Amino acid sequence: TLHQERRKHEEEVQEKIEYHDGKVEEVLSDGRRILTFPNGTKKEISADKRMTTISFSNGDVKKIMPDQRVIYYYANAQTTHTAYPDGLEVLQFPNNQIEKHYPDGTQEIVFPDHTVKYLHSDGLKETFFPDGTVVKIEKNGDKIVVFSDGQREIHTAQFRRREYPDGTVRTVFCNGRQETKYSTGRVQIKDEEGNLILDKK
Repeated sequence: TLHQERRKHEEEVQEKIEYHDGKVEEVLSDGRRILTFPNGTKKEISADKRMTTISFSNGDVKKIMPDQRVIYYYANAQTTHTAYPDGLEVLQFPNNQIEKHYPDGTQEIVFPDHTVKYLHSDGLKETFFPDGTVVKIEKNGDKIVVFSDGQREIHTAQFRRREYPDGTVRTVFCNGRQETKYSTGRVQIKDEEGNLILDKK
């Protein structure tokens, strides 16, 4: 089969130019041009000159598409990097992780388990988990976790607060003091050692 492929290729060659620097250019019957460089790199230009494929000796492949997308395949890392004319860049990794880098500086990462993480240019980080949980981390480090069952958790430098769907709010302050406000209006406060100091019904 390889011999047949080679013969077919030779039949397609209309013109072969050998340059003094060792580069070889072949013009094929369908209009394609193939340049072979001494280092083993091959550059193929489509007949309409709208698509270029460069195959490097290390196995990497770079394609320049008619729509101006540039697709680069890194053979060692088995990773594909696609750059779009509008500035969007997409990386596809062998484990099926996909990263999108937007022109505004935002990054979107889709993990193999379908978790999606956004890193916004203003410093906000958002992570959406497959179970419906959402984690947001503000630039100042404040963290908000919204669970699929409706519970919310807020972490700041001053406190950690858990809000329950029934309206109950439990807050633990950085000094260890705990405050629980129940939906019934009851309030419980415990000191840093866990001793009850207020129980107002």
